[in-house]
Amino acid sequence: MADKDTKAPAGSAAPPAAAPASGVTRRQVLRTGMFATIGLMFGTMAGGSGAMFWPIKLSGFGAPVPVPVPLSQIKVNDPPIMVREGKFYLTRTQDGLMALYWKCVHLGCTVPWNDAEKLFHCPCHGSIYELTGQNIAGPAPRPLDYMEIKVNGDQIIVDTGKIHTRSKYEPSQAYKV
Repeated sequence: MADKDTKAPAGSAAPPAAAPASGVTRRQVLRTGMFATIGLMFGTMAGGSGAMFWPIKLSGFGAPVPVPVPLSQIKVNDPPIMVREGKFYLTRTQDGLMALYWKCVHLGCTVPWNDAEKLFHCPCHGSIYELTGQNIAGPAPRPLDYMEIKVNGDQIIVDTGKIHTRSKYEPSQAYKV
């Protein structure tokens, strides 16, 4: 008769381990962790991608911008009013109002107003523009771009999201007041 205390031969396999009493195996924990990590990664990517499609509330440049000076205070041939929030100059000539985008059409420099000469001078390459935005000297190939204007009573609103290019100044480009 074989003795119960005898050891199994050296080359035989050990009996399979019994399942833990809690019912959750190591394999289930690792699998759940892996799928949770993958799900979190895809959820984060989906959330970031979805945020790009959410509309942004625009204010300042790219949206309608009110001019801080009322229409009644702007006289013909006054120096232009610089509106930093909208990146434009508001000018008034005999033809009407114009909102000129302050970016030089040559290389994109900001074009300041020279009050002594009553002209816009680009500091980078010397382009010169009149009060209407028409280029009169320098390498700029065309006049300054202009933006749409709406007037509600004494309030002037410039739509900085609607920038128009032009090959030359024409009086029809000015907003009649």
